[in-house]
Amino acid sequence: MTFHVYDSLRGQVVQFVPLVPGQVSIYHCGLTVQAAPHLGHIRKEIVFDVLRRWLTHSGYSVRVVANVTDIDDKILQTSAREGIPWFEHAYRFERELHEAYRALGCLPPSYEPRATGHIPEMIELIGVLINRGHAYPAADGSGDVYFDVASWPDYGRLSHQRIGDMEPAEDADPRGKRDPHDFALWKAHKPDEPATAAWQSPWGPGRPGWHIECSAMAGKYLGPAFDIHGGGIDLRFPHHENELAQSQAAGRPFASYWMHNAWVTAAGEKMSKSLSNGALVSEVTQQYPPRAVRFYLVAPHYRSAIEFSDTSLAEATASLARIDNFLRRAESVGAQRPRGPGVELPAGFVAALDDDLGTPGAVAVLYQEVRDGNSALDAGDTDAALRAYENVTAMLGVLGLDPDDPIWSGGADDDARLRPVVDSLVQALLARRAEARAARDWAGADAIRDSLTAAGLKIEDTPQGSRWTMEG
Repeated sequence: MTFHVYDSLRGQVVQFVPLVPGQVSIYHCGLTVQAAPHLGHIRKEIVFDVLRRWLTHSGYSVRVVANVTDIDDKILQTSAREGIPWFEHAYRFERELHEAYRALGCLPPSYEPRATGHIPEMIELIGVLINRGHAYPAADGSGDVYFDVASWPDYGRLSHQRIGDMEPAEDADPRGKRDPHDFALWKAHKPDEPATAAWQSPWGPGRPGWHIECSAMAGKYLGPAFDIHGGGIDLRFPHHENELAQSQAAGRPFASYWMHNAWVTAAGEKMSKSLSNGALVSEVTQQYPPRAVRFYLVAPHYRSAIEFSDTSLAEATASLARIDNFLRRAESVGAQRPRGPGVELPAGFVAALDDDLGTPGAVAVLYQEVRDGNSALDAGDTDAALRAYENVTAMLGVLGLDPDDPIWSGGADDDARLRPVVDSLVQALLARRAEARAARDWAGADAIRDSLTAAGLKIEDTPQGSRWTMEG
């Protein structure tokens, strides 16, 4: 395998070389569980799920760690407005996040640490930074602790900015800072905050800053150096810039490659909670099949923005239905899932995904294989159709779109079990219709066809016999 990836740190596509041959370690920033997840959030999960599946298919052992930020300013503010404990608020939306993972077919991370479970590791890391001269307790005696950006010459390397061009940090009162760009590592407890939102530290009771959380958790579970760090492009600065600076300032090499996916936009604006323009996963998957929603998020390149629209989701739904219809046609002439060694994927599909996870090229190969398979079925070339079926199911598996994958539990998984039963019943009715037509009982034949059409099936008469597909 020769996988190439766009590395945000280097600003170009480079060949991926893992730290340990045959193994890949990935850390991507999970959500701050302050509200229900929308498509903008879940796109990152889809991108890294496809990356994980592709690297696994390519022979790597892949470990994925994705954190949950369950304590921060917004969680405290929102829970206070709602009049419930902050931890209850965070846990509610953590559950909704997991429901969104499952709804869109994402494999669970190898491990999913919570920020509140790793306060000792954060305090230890802050102590290292103070001892190395890269952090300081606020001079005003507030109990806040800040990272000293001026002490780290490489600050700005990831976002390719100079300090003078950056917006000052907004995470604490600037009176305790040496420089407005310094960012909080530890936030002292405030009188209006719940006592449960504070932990003891050498600098007084308080809680961690956002950025230190990920550095501490990535270091604990993946070690001081790991392969890939990922997240949405909005996290590159300041979050990932700050993670990189504080981790390397503490003597940790940290991530070898940085991957960032683009936004999902609504009317040209980034989809976000603050703008109230987010399409909630729980709502969108009620309007469209969850696999189609995933297909909508998978098909564009991960570094390209996606404009949210019902038209695009409807097109994704129709495209996936055409793919599924081909699978049913092939299964009606004997196609079965291959057993034993995996199918060798089409060369164009492999080349596309090896080139910076190029899903648009991979999907184009998938479409072509479906067209070729349908043409083979129309021509009565069963062998060619069966080969196309194997290729299509293998490609769908890599993209996380295989309708028979048990991960689609309660939905497509049930469909997969019911499909042969439904096909058997429909074929029996089509056989009765064929008998009626042979006996010139046109009324009886039409009645059978009309009943199938009313049930949402499309009947097509071909030289090889009648076949059925789902409408839409």
